[in-house]
Amino acid sequence: MIQPSSPTPQHLRHYQLSFLDQIQPPIFMPLVMFYPAEHGVNNSERCKKIKQSLSEALTVYYPLAGRIKDNAFIDCNDEGVLFVEAKANNCHLSEMLENPNPNNHNEFIPLELDDANELPAMVQVTYLDCGGLVVFFGLSHKVGDALSFFMFLNCWAAFARGETDDIITPRFNGATLFPPRDVSGFQTRTGIVKENLVVKRFVFDASEIAEIRAKYIDNNSIIDSRRPTRVEALSAFIWTRFMATTQEKTDLEKMYTVIQAMNLRTRMDPPLPNHYFGNISRPAIAMPLMDKGDGFYDILNQMREAVRKINGEYVKQLQETDKHLNFIKSRAASVMKGEVVGFSFTSLCRFPVYVADFGWGKPVWLGSARLTFKNLCSFFDTKYGDGIEVFLNMKEEDMAKLEADQEFLSYVSKKTSVSF
Repeated sequence: MIQPSSPTPQHLRHYQLSFLDQIQPPIFMPLVMFYPAEHGVNNSERCKKIKQSLSEALTVYYPLAGRIKDNAFIDCNDEGVLFVEAKANNCHLSEMLENPNPNNHNEFIPLELDDANELPAMVQVTYLDCGGLVVFFGLSHKVGDALSFFMFLNCWAAFARGETDDIITPRFNGATLFPPRDVSGFQTRTGIVKENLVVKRFVFDASEIAEIRAKYIDNNSIIDSRRPTRVEALSAFIWTRFMATTQEKTDLEKMYTVIQAMNLRTRMDPPLPNHYFGNISRPAIAMPLMDKGDGFYDILNQMREAVRKINGEYVKQLQETDKHLNFIKSRAASVMKGEVVGFSFTSLCRFPVYVADFGWGKPVWLGSARLTFKNLCSFFDTKYGDGIEVFLNMKEEDMAKLEADQEFLSYVSKKTSVSF
């Protein structure tokens, strides 16, 4: 356990979870980062620096060294972050990056991703035979969203480099913004699936993304004239191919939904700065029309309309009423009965994902792992250029159908290796 370098003051020992923290599933969000060998520095020295800087960063982000209690608060008791050192035998960075398989990334993770329980965070550092290093960081979704994840990672790396002047102190007042509620009766583990899931990585080059964007413009189905963004177009394309390959006959008794994770900080009135830590995000949920004959399902318009509804008035309802809690309870019941076919998108494009320079350069590559939710798609910018890497979690049989789809494959890059 890595503890904060300075003890947490007594008056900060009780950290209240917000309503949005309470309704998050108790899972770890994973990031696996790959570093080549560093000339003149061995891995034990690098690991020592990672530990020391983690300890320093935990003085700033003190809740991460505590323990989550009763889905209500964090006891900031300085017990520390779980830290595991490992060695991977017969494992070379060049071989892993020749054709990265994110299913293997779970080998670099010390616990199951749905085993968060009381732990707010965990780390594993794995030594490779070639002198390379794999650093895993997992943050419990109970304590923060993707932006919070990278806020902490950036702070941690800044301590390692000795560049502490630029560290912005986080604001830990999510419970003031979104007061905690009585969420009894809501099952936070709804939707967690472990059996028969696989994750695959697909790379879409800039030129292919441009073609997909043009498809939706040429279809003349967009109500407003804005050109689809890269993420909009790719989300719409992946969902339509998922529908075409795995849902050949739509069931009128089921709800088909497209879910997009949205940062609420910029949508509040007035907007919040990005250094507010916690879960300050919610999903925009679209229900595309299922009677379109052209294969487009009016998906872009529905997605945009769902996003438009995530506004200041929506945030106010989150803060002041039980409307959202009642909605997610009802939706959870429908999911448990199999009445919902959902597909979720999380975009980390434009996020500072390659920030983790601990003093020997940024990771040569990074990625996700096999998650505990089906039909979940994560977008990462490629390290160089303006392509997008897609990490897609699906049931094994559905993935096989998608991978046999020539329309889908025609846009996927044939180049799978990562250069470094």
